[in-house]
Amino acid sequence: MMKCSNMLWAFSQSAVLFLVIACGAASAQTMQEHVHNTGHMVMPFDLSKTTHIFRMTDTGGVERVVAKDETAADQVALIQQHLQHEAQAFQHGDYGDPASLHGASMPGLREMAAGAARIKVTYTVLPTGAEITFETTDIHLLTAIHRWFGAQLSEHGADAKSE
Repeated sequence: MMKCSNMLWAFSQSAVLFLVIACGAASAQTMQEHVHNTGHMVMPFDLSKTTHIFRMTDTGGVERVVAKDETAADQVALIQQHLQHEAQAFQHGDYGDPASLHGASMPGLREMAAGAARIKVTYTVLPTGAEITFETTDIHLLTAIHRWFGAQLSEHGADAKSE
């Protein structure tokens, strides 16, 4: 009888441990899910109705955000408002919005903030959204921009693509 109750106790403990691990794994979000689900806290437009497009260049890169529906004037206006604000902040080394969404340790972010005076940031309005162009002659900042773009591509998941 004692042996049977010990086995039952061990089995029940194993079952509880399994459930705790399984439930914890089920509730954990991937970074892509986190960005998609909390992006509205930083970006006023709807991530499911827009696409982030990242193009790395020899001098930096271009981040473009466009509405999936060209007639969605509300989304286009929100994209343009947000990217204009971000471009101004980036020019002054303020990468607080991306850091709050992606984390302060996001690849390239610290270097870009510290080297802001050596990065030219340009905002451009597009018919379906807007874009920000990052340009530098500093090889370390160029690498930081490319690392930052790569991290964003990864973390935005299905809401982003490279060009």
